[in-house]
Amino acid sequence: MVSSSVLVLNKSFLPVHVTSLKRALILLYQDIAKAVDENYRTFSFDSWRELSVTEKTNSIGLVGRAIRAPRVIILLNYDKMPKRYIKFSRANIFLRDKNRCQYCGKEFKKSELNLDHVIPRMLGGVSSWENVVCSCIPCNRAKGGRTPEGAGMKLIKKPRKPEWSPYYHISLTNIMYKEWMPFLNIVDNAYWHVELEES
Repeated sequence: MVSSSVLVLNKSFLPVHVTSLKRALILLYQDIAKAVDENYRTFSFDSWRELSVTEKTNSIGLVGRAIRAPRVIILLNYDKMPKRYIKFSRANIFLRDKNRCQYCGKEFKKSELNLDHVIPRMLGGVSSWENVVCSCIPCNRAKGGRTPEGAGMKLIKKPRKPEWSPYYHISLTNIMYKEWMPFLNIVDNAYWHVELEES
């Protein structure tokens, strides 16, 4: 429980980090951060400690009592903005394309999709937002090392760099709590978030 994850926000309620429950409690105790509840109210360590613990709330034992485990904290003096850089990664390409093959338009599980270079690398295509799309395995095989036109296929939509700014530079775990939902809306494993090399 002490090593479970807590989302850390800056003063503007934007996510900047994920830390352990132990570290979050230390930040609360040192008055560096406040706990945030499901109603966006903030609490100092003392006021958080006074909240009642029910069977439905996760808690951690202290000497002689239990305290609710905060799932979100806000830093009191940190106002830097999260990076607005969007990683060129599998997860973000799949998110942009909504897990749909960009040739046949069908939605697939991630394990049934791969990445396709619209203009193949052997024809001078580069690995970039504008040249990589989700493709199902049958469409990828049918296209082969040709352009869509050369294979008699048509792209559903022209690929481009997304305009949304997810804060997925945060090193998230596979654990996500409902209390995080107002601040984040995706979590995935490292494979999907590793930055691909643009060429």
